[in-house]
Amino acid sequence: MVAAVASYLDARARGGTWFVRMEDLDPPREVPGAADDILRTLEGFGLNWDGEVLYQHTRHAAYRAALDQLVEEDKAFGCCCTRRDLAEADGLQVYPGTCRAGLPSGVEPRSWRFRMPDHEELVWQDAVQGDQRYASERVGDVTLLRADGQWAYHLAVVVDDEYQGITDVVRGADLVDATAAHIALQRALGFRPLRYAHLPIVTNAQGQKLSKQSLAQPVSVVEAPQTLKKVFAHLRITGYEMDAPPKMLDQATSNWQLSLLKQRGA
Repeated sequence: MVAAVASYLDARARGGTWFVRMEDLDPPREVPGAADDILRTLEGFGLNWDGEVLYQHTRHAAYRAALDQLVEEDKAFGCCCTRRDLAEADGLQVYPGTCRAGLPSGVEPRSWRFRMPDHEELVWQDAVQGDQRYASERVGDVTLLRADGQWAYHLAVVVDDEYQGITDVVRGADLVDATAAHIALQRALGFRPLRYAHLPIVTNAQGQKLSKQSLAQPVSVVEAPQTLKKVFAHLRITGYEMDAPPKMLDQATSNWQLSLLKQRGA
């Protein structure tokens, strides 16, 4: 909700448009009805989006075209490594380059990876976290198409940002590292550069990000004004009164200052 409200306010305060994208890339993990529940929750909080909701499950052909382009230009390669081979943890892995030079004769690729350019510095000025600099070797050859046949977030989000004409991305600081990979992919595909703002995330008493993994409870439309008050406090928004969500958002839009969060950390 912090990311939703902040991105909404940033778009509205600047006279822009606010899009909602359903990143339903992992069917085995999807909960039936969750997508509709998310949309109804956003509406209940007064977060009304522009245009149609984009569902990534309808975009597989676009992701395939992007992968084919990268393969044709030798910017992607097939990989036969298993998770056990690499001892990979969850998150953005630094791939050791095992299959970069090609696969053994008769071996079919299990997945496809981006061929990260060597010795390239990936730089952007984050509106909240400040100057960001990543050596390409620190990011590695990220996965584009997984071994189970599912499209990876890194490719899908870059292709869809371009497709939707996105100019500004406002999201949680837990995705700062992923941004370096996204910038490299944008360059490789000839896409426009974007502006980024990575917000400090909300944590529990143990310092864990509020999520399903940390057993955090979902927000409730019934308590929307009270939840917005907590969100506004996290985003350092003042000068509003408790009211119906649309009115609270209108007041917050008038007082929105992304600069107040600058370099507050992850």
